[in-house]
Amino acid sequence: MDVILLERVESLGQMGEVVTVKNGYARNYLLPQKKALRASKESLVYFETQKAQLEAQNLQRKSEAETVGESMAGMIVVLIRQAGDTGQLYGSVSSRDVSEAVTEAGSTVDRRQVLLEKPIKELGMHEISLRLHPEVDIGITVNVARSVDEAEAQARGENVLTRADEFEFDDEDDAELDALLGEAPDRDGDLEDTASDEGEKAD
Repeated sequence: MDVILLERVESLGQMGEVVTVKNGYARNYLLPQKKALRASKESLVYFETQKAQLEAQNLQRKSEAETVGESMAGMIVVLIRQAGDTGQLYGSVSSRDVSEAVTEAGSTVDRRQVLLEKPIKELGMHEISLRLHPEVDIGITVNVARSVDEAEAQARGENVLTRADEFEFDDEDDAELDALLGEAPDRDGDLEDTASDEGEKAD
């Protein structure tokens, strides 16, 4: 389908350009989101008559997006997920998961605005970008952890996997210490035996 772009669309073109896109993409996204018009002689005439107004509206939306971006500066969203000892998630974090977390934090974002090349599959602090406007991208941090405590530790810069290894090492140390104590001689018993032997000799 040929459409006229009403604003800049990443990987497609600038406002006013006529581009060819898949029918589904046009019907399900570009047209309902008012990012494009179906190309025709009538729509071309309409665009030319509305061009100045569309440009003004675009500038207004860009300004609003920049304001929202400033309010979201430094945003960190926490997602609790199950994972193995290596940090590999049992599943993944998708762009939809991120958009829902950001929306719950108070800033409405559509999953299409989350610039995630591939799903997140590991624990940790992940830097990703949000496209608030075709010309406005901002960065946020997604803190993926197994618990709130781990999320707080990761936010402090701690490696939760290393910390878990240390805890396991401490348990091993305790086991070794218990074994050593179990093998240690009973000094009180030895003293009693010695005293008993000396008493028998005296008799």
